[in-house]
Amino acid sequence: MSKTDPKELPLVAHLEGASGGDLLERVVEMALSASLDEDLAALFEGLDSSELKVVVFGGGTGLSNIVGGDSRHPAWPESPFHGLKELFPRTQAVVCITDDGGSTGELLKDLDLIAIGDLRHVLLSSVSARGLNEKYGLNEDGSRAVVRLLHRLFNYRFVEPPTALESLLSEAGLDLAEIPAVMAAAITDLLGLLFKDSMLHKLLQRQHCLGNLLLVAAIFKQSGNSADLDHQALVGALRYLADIFGAGEDSVLPCSTTPAHLKLLYSNGVMVSGEYKAGHARRGCPVERVFVHSHGEPRVPVEVIRSIAAADIIIFAPGSLYTSIIPILQLPEITEEVRNNKRALKLLVSNLWVQKGETDMVACSSGRRFHVSDLIRSYHRNIPGGIDGLFHEVMVLGLDDIPGSILQSYALEGKVPIYLDRDQVGELGLRPLECRIFSSSALEEKRVVQHDPETMARAVRAIWAVREQLEPLPGLHLPLGELSAAVRIDSPDQTLVRRLATLEELLKGLKIDPQLQERLIDILWRHADIRPGHLANLAGVVLVDSPAWSRSQEWDRIFSFYDPQDRMIKIREDVFADHDRFELAFLVALGESLLGNYAAAKEMQKIESGSETLGRVYRIVLRDVPERDCLLDQESLDEYLQLARMCRSDNDSHIYTRLLNGAEGFTPPGLLFGLVFAWYLDNRFAAHIEYKMAILRMDVPEMIPEQVKVSSRRRRLVDFFRRRVFGYGL
Repeated sequence: MSKTDPKELPLVAHLEGASGGDLLERVVEMALSASLDEDLAALFEGLDSSELKVVVFGGGTGLSNIVGGDSRHPAWPESPFHGLKELFPRTQAVVCITDDGGSTGELLKDLDLIAIGDLRHVLLSSVSARGLNEKYGLNEDGSRAVVRLLHRLFNYRFVEPPTALESLLSEAGLDLAEIPAVMAAAITDLLGLLFKDSMLHKLLQRQHCLGNLLLVAAIFKQSGNSADLDHQALVGALRYLADIFGAGEDSVLPCSTTPAHLKLLYSNGVMVSGEYKAGHARRGCPVERVFVHSHGEPRVPVEVIRSIAAADIIIFAPGSLYTSIIPILQLPEITEEVRNNKRALKLLVSNLWVQKGETDMVACSSGRRFHVSDLIRSYHRNIPGGIDGLFHEVMVLGLDDIPGSILQSYALEGKVPIYLDRDQVGELGLRPLECRIFSSSALEEKRVVQHDPETMARAVRAIWAVREQLEPLPGLHLPLGELSAAVRIDSPDQTLVRRLATLEELLKGLKIDPQLQERLIDILWRHADIRPGHLANLAGVVLVDSPAWSRSQEWDRIFSFYDPQDRMIKIREDVFADHDRFELAFLVALGESLLGNYAAAKEMQKIESGSETLGRVYRIVLRDVPERDCLLDQESLDEYLQLARMCRSDNDSHIYTRLLNGAEGFTPPGLLFGLVFAWYLDNRFAAHIEYKMAILRMDVPEMIPEQVKVSSRRRRLVDFFRRRVFGYGL
């Protein structure tokens, strides 16, 4: 509790007539003002927040930045001691663990482990001057020297596998003599394990961030040098490193110690796996739901639950909407504990910019820009039980003081602000707070707009000071009818490392050109929705010399196909040089392979009247079920063929036909299956299908029944692939 009682603050005289959000905004404005009169300046600075317990949720840069600055930024060591950790030394960060990109993604190829990249990032940001002084008696210059070395250590990425610890330290520019001996010994011990233990040594064969490997080595050490990187070893490793590096006890905690990955459902019905993939997607339609799939029962550290229960202030940091806060709040133990803590000040800090692939479109109206109320509704829709009891105030960076020329420059880069629609946020039952929580120096010197850690911390302290003078909120006005439901996965998912091992083993049993092996593994890894069972009909993958390519390209220019006769995927050799083109070719052919040898015969028959050709009939005769190698059972195959506009014969259920008028174009069912399969995984591919699916993004007028019919058929086709091909039921 602060030494100055908030009830005694002489603010009412300065804020005559202000109430609710106005009161808070004016308090924050005064607390951040450079021209604040001496009495009020002394009053704000005199607030003792050192014993207040703060819990902040998030992931990556947004969380790191408000805790203590973006520790991945090259300039961070110049000003590392600010943010929440300085005004609130008892700050604890609870970090999302579903990232699967970069060095973290590379680790997940070798270890059954949660994503640790964001943990590393926030851990470095949590290093404090106070902690270094208490642990090692360092003055400011000594603390900055330590931070400079830790910054290089945590962020150094090697390209070639290091051969020895000494060469690694040299290449990274790390002179451990610059830091306290105890810290240097701990770092030497942990990095040394990378070269001594066979399990850890193999990690050096991939490109990694050294800070991630340091954390892995600490987990390994905490587990008793065992390959079982268990729950307690992970929490213990973070505690050990926090102590060694001068961060607070349990200052960084994972929201869960169970490996997990994300699945995002888009409004067009497509559901895909992977945080990195989602962040780089350009689906052209908004995210509707996000689901966390844990590989086993999620285990929330007891330290997290205790921290939330004891918290005086709970903050939801800015960051990726669907991939930082929501995955944490889909853990029932955490949301329940946040709701149960009824005395804490609870703040949501809004993002600054819309994010490509996440908040660049609005679920209820894809034609308009994203607002703060949309952000809130997205949280409400994706958190079990909604946002009731999770946060009360919403902090938004004020844009009024940012020159229009700077916002215009950002717009040219594709960055658009998330705008505050104050009335709508108020109508939802929340209190909007528009504050100058950006870095003035970054704005003036670099023309950059970003949350400022020091300003953010001072704003939070000011809000805490007057929290008891605020009028109570009337309660939420958000419906509970459309809240997140669990996703059903028809077959058990493997952890990412086990899935990769299974795929590698399967490829070893196939006939594959050696130059293709690594490329195929990379494609299969990045598309986590491809299951081992999707390779069941394959005997191999080969490249065919261009002069020997005899495949007719009447229907496509993909230059790949699945041959059911020898069960081989065949790709024209010249396609291999273009990575994207090769990936498309492989994915389309892999999709075709899922139908296997379903057709005993295919033929195109002309319809003639005298000497005139009126049209054509495309005819497929199915194999008998016992002779068929096909991913789809009879019911599913029939459903698909009818979605592909094939008509089943009334007289023979083995025969399907389609009538084509004149020279009308046509995509055969096998090729269509392959194209939709590739498009579903990544709509950068298969532009022909993207064109067809564009109708799902349109408001189809009911006055034109044929358009309604087409839109409905496209939707059912996407739903078919989600359910029957990729195994996701809702």
